[in-house]
Amino acid sequence: MQLASLVAASRLMAEQDAMAVIANNIANAETPAYRAERTQFTDWLAPPPAPASEAGIAFVADGGTWRDRTSGAFRKTGNPFDLAIGAKDAWFTVQTAQGVRLTRAGSFSLSADGTIVDRNGDPLLDINGRPITLSTNDTGISIAGDGTVTSIENGVIGQIGLVRPGNPSLMTATGATLFTANGATTPVANPQLVQGVLEDSNVAPILEVTRMIEAEREFGFLVQFVQAESDRQQNAITKLTTTSA
Repeated sequence: MQLASLVAASRLMAEQDAMAVIANNIANAETPAYRAERTQFTDWLAPPPAPASEAGIAFVADGGTWRDRTSGAFRKTGNPFDLAIGAKDAWFTVQTAQGVRLTRAGSFSLSADGTIVDRNGDPLLDINGRPITLSTNDTGISIAGDGTVTSIENGVIGQIGLVRPGNPSLMTATGATLFTANGATTPVANPQLVQGVLEDSNVAPILEVTRMIEAEREFGFLVQFVQAESDRQQNAITKLTTTSA
């Protein structure tokens, strides 16, 4: 296979990765606080062939993905344990089996023992890194903008701890809405929590479908190019073999 086909094949693999990322975005369009991923393509320069005076060959490489940090729209639910974060780059902390994770998905509820947990059953942590547990007689739950949790019966119960990563670019996803900080975090004094509201995904389905169509067209064009190049080479070999005979 000639160099043109090799370069096209490298682009094929990159486009395949891009389509997988777009498909994942579409699948999570309804996931609360999900943030869309984007693919970053880069050039990979191969050493120049002999003679060394010739230029090197630029292959297409998947340089990885990055997260669109734009917040999703807020949607009113009326559920007292649904929370949206108004402050940029502020995150809830939850205790998972793998350790503390960060999330913007504010769909919480009460477990059987009264602990505030996320959809996976992982406890929401307070400013001291401990779970927040309500008593069985707590009613009229109110959660203030700074994360203070109160009830009519017992007053202040605790304060939800929210943090801001020192370097958001170091964060790695450990699920659709869970992240590992991979660096220092600092407490957020004014997270601007809104009770009874959820942050929706920032995925725009129509735009993602458009990106998918464009990626599929590019993929189809590259497949045709590689096939045509393969046919050309096979025809050349056949002619040379016939001539030699």
